Amino acid sequence: MPELPEVETSRRGIAPYLEGRTISGFVIRERRLRWPVTIDVDEQLVGATIDSVDRRAKYLLINTNNGAAILHLGMSGSVFIVESGTPAGVHDHFDFELSSGKALRFRDPRRFGSLHWSADPLAHPLLATLGPEPLGEDFSGVYLWRRSRGRRVAVKQFIMTPQIVVGVGNIYASESLFIAGIHPKRAAGRVSLLRYERLAASIQDVLRSAIQAGGTTLRDFFGGDGEPGYFSQQLNVYGRESKACRICKTPLRAIVQGQRSTYYCKTCQT
Repeated sequence: MPELPEVETSRRGIAPYLEGRTISGFVIRERRLRWPVTIDVDEQLVGATIDSVDRRAKYLLINTNNGAAILHLGMSGSVFIVESGTPAGVHDHFDFELSSGKALRFRDPRRFGSLHWSADPLAHPLLATLGPEPLGEDFSGVYLWRRSRGRRVAVKQFIMTPQIVVGVGNIYASESLFIAGIHPKRAAGRVSLLRYERLAASIQDVLRSAIQAGGTTLRDFFGGDGEPGYFSQQLNVYGRESKACRICKTPLRAIVQGQRSTYYCKTCQT
């Protein structure tokens, strides 16, 4: 599933083609996504000028002069630029046709993505209750420590909770906890301030490295330029069950937490 680095990679790839352009047409081939694409999206998009392309959590915000399109990539979605009128594949569900003669195309084999319109996107129900951005000024070890007091939930599930902090998906949670030396099953309320400071720094370092590498391609993800992400080559624990820890050479372990696979080193993480 595209996580924060993949969505940010996509944003950076498409923004130069969208910003300052007018949406001359909206071609919708399939409205039955995670939520149906409503008619107001068509009505508001066509004729709007794109001011900027931003990201909030795992959502792309295509901001125009009269509101914003909110796009989620779902489990297998991707966006990329094509020449307007390029024949569509079976999983190409809609195009934003641009005044430049190009188009933004959305592809999603599983149809778990979504597209919405909002005059005030940050107040939209999907975004209004989200926690801070992990790369923003409001995120720190002190913040995590304060929010975790009295919490019995495992620390991995705690940092994956979008109301706590956005965008720390399964891959990057496992990687960050390994670098910070924290066992993924440790109760969030039993992690010290010092260790949360180390964890916050690890989360930021891992996400920045993943963005620089273009994200992590495990199955479906390609960036806005159509290229795969290469952060998978830098993974320390994720997907490496039974392989030697890069630090202590102990075989890595895998468990299931919240229906997600967790990878860790029993020696390096306590």
